[in-house]
Amino acid sequence: MQASVATLLIVAFVAANLPFLTQRLGGVIRMSNKHFGWRLLELLVLFVLVGVFARFLEARQMPVQPQHWQFYVTTVALFLVFAFPGFVYQTFWKKRSS
Repeated sequence: MQASVATLLIVAFVAANLPFLTQRLGGVIRMSNKHFGWRLLELLVLFVLVGVFARFLEARQMPVQPQHWQFYVTTVALFLVFAFPGFVYQTFWKKRSS
């Protein structure tokens, strides 16, 4: 169980930073200047994919517990905190070095 929690946290951290580390939409379509709206859309899609992965990991070990809105608000906040290093890199550091 400890390994799956650590794996989930690492996957969530990497997924939260992906939209800010590349100019490709979804890692596939090259864009010359990816606007912030595209990055938010990617962040939302990756949040859902990480949530599906988390549910899969939970279902493998125990019955899946029902969740309410408080759980989802907390996980969105945690995902946004995980995305902060990539946002800072894209917004502040990358523009300074250009």
